[in-house]
Amino acid sequence: MPFYECVLVARSEVTQQQVESIADQIASLAEAEGGAVKKREYWGLRSLAYRIKKNRKGHYMLLGLDVKPSVVTEMERQLRINEDILRFLTVRVPAIEEGPSPILARRSEERERGLRGPKPAGRFDSGRRRAEEEREEFRAREPDEFDERAGLLDEFPGLPESEEE
Repeated sequence: MPFYECVLVARSEVTQQQVESIADQIASLAEAEGGAVKKREYWGLRSLAYRIKKNRKGHYMLLGLDVKPSVVTEMERQLRINEDILRFLTVRVPAIEEGPSPILARRSEERERGLRGPKPAGRFDSGRRRAEEEREEFRAREPDEFDERAGLLDEFPGLPESEEE
C-alpha cells in the first residue's frame, strides 16, 4: 500500500482532546480498511499566516498513513464535512520518516537553548567599547580626489579648463 502524510488544522476553540478524537476516527477508518496510522504528531496550537474563517490560530496534527487510495478519498470527505477542521493537506510520500518531524525537532532545539539563546554582546559589534576618538563622527574626513572641481579638471587634460576661450 502507498504511504501518505496528512496535516490538518483544527479551529482554536476546540481542545487538544477533540483533535485527538478526530485523529482516532481517521485511525479507525484506516484500520477498518486494512491500513494503519504509522505516525501521529500533535504540533500544538500555532498562529496561522492569515485568518481562516475568522480564526487566527489553529491546532496542527500530522498523520503518517499506510492506506489504500480509496481510504484517503473517504478520509478527505469526512474532513471536509467536519466543521472543526479549517484546512487539511494529504500528500503521497515514498516512505514515512522515523523520528520527529522537522517542526518538532526545531521546537526541541528551542527548548534546549532557551527561548532566544544567549544575549549578543552589542547591536552591531563584538562588545568591545570604542574610545571617543575611534568613533566615526570624531574622525577628520580624508579629502577625496574629486572633492574640488579644479582637482577634477586637472585629472582630465582633454577637457577645457574655463568657458572663456
